Amino acid sequence: MQWTPEGWMPKAVAVDIDGTITDKNKKIHLEAIESLRRIEDAGIPVILATGNVRAITYGLWRFIGASGPMVCENGGVVWHPEWDAPIVRADGARARKAANFLAERLRIDASGITTNAWRESEWCLFPDEDLEAITNLISESDYSDLSVIKTGFAIHLMEPQLSKAQGLQVALDKLGISAEDVLAIGDAPNDISMFEYVGHSIAVGGSFEELAAVADVVSPFPHGDTFKPLVDSILS
Repeated sequence: MQWTPEGWMPKAVAVDIDGTITDKNKKIHLEAIESLRRIEDAGIPVILATGNVRAITYGLWRFIGASGPMVCENGGVVWHPEWDAPIVRADGARARKAANFLAERLRIDASGITTNAWRESEWCLFPDEDLEAITNLISESDYSDLSVIKTGFAIHLMEPQLSKAQGLQVALDKLGISAEDVLAIGDAPNDISMFEYVGHSIAVGGSFEELAAVADVVSPFPHGDTFKPLVDSILS
């Protein structure tokens, strides 16, 4: 199959983590990791672009051997260990207050998912909470400007200026790479902005329908199984 445009080679690859470089059970897909290392060995930096927190992203970044900046918390935190400090693009306190507001009116757990302990710019509720009720209540409240986005592992409450596209723009400015030279790979609605921003996008098999609708290519292979044939094609 034709994974990328004829004669086009990405100068960087922005890749989601959960649901993308994992298997159907959300465990790390070893072949996907090996493929990302091959991309790095070819001189193409890998940028992890995720809804996950900086601490977890850094651990994976380090053990993969990635070299690009990390775009964490859906663009809320952008960081590379060589920088003086992370670029934190929002204060997550207001999103947490919104979670408490919701808990007073709905039967939800405001403490949310475990990784909230390290969140710097947003707040995440459990993915099985009532998304429709949460969205409706937020839209009618003082927090109506917040984005409510469901992914495979959480419901994210985010300030309106946060998105993977905006975070990725910060990272690419640091690298001196144009968005049109970037390949993005993902699986969930929080990847939509990134797909619309970069030069070429691939939704892994098993991705959310909303993302598949805007992807340039939809992989016939589920989740992490996408990476070996994709990288074989790029490097050939």
